[in-house]
Amino acid sequence: MEYIVKFQGHPNVTARHKTTLEITKEPHLTLRGDCIIGVNSSASVYDLPDEIKNKIRKNNRIDFLISVGSFSFSFFGYGHRDLSLSHPTDIVIRKSEFISERTLAIRSSAAAIDLPREIVAILRTGERGELKISVD
Repeated sequence: MEYIVKFQGHPNVTARHKTTLEITKEPHLTLRGDCIIGVNSSASVYDLPDEIKNKIRKNNRIDFLISVGSFSFSFFGYGHRDLSLSHPTDIVIRKSEFISERTLAIRSSAAAIDLPREIVAILRTGERGELKISVD
C-alpha cells in the first residue's frame, strides 16, 4: 500500500540533522529546524489512512521515496506497535528507536543529512516535493 505526502521546500531548509528527518504542515521554518525538509505538507502522521497505520504498527518495513524536481532519494525505516501516529502537523522519521506522537518510523536508514545536496538545493528554492510511503 502506498500513500503520497506533498510538501513545499523553504529557503531555510538545511537538512543537517544526523538522526531525524521531518516534514510539517506548518508554513514556517527557522534555521534551527535542521531536520525539516518540507513545510505546508498535505498530511501529518494523524492523516494517514487507518490501513497504513495498522501495517506500520505491525513492525513492518516502510519504504520511502523523496522526489523533488528530477531527483529522487530512497531509504527505509520500521514501524512499531507503540506508534500512536497522532500528531496533527508533523511526520518524523528517526534513525533512533525514540517514539513520540510525531514518529512515523524508527531505525531509519537515512536522516535529513543523508539527502543528496542537489535535492536540498532545490528545496531551498521553495520547490514542491513528494514523500512516497510504501508499506506491505
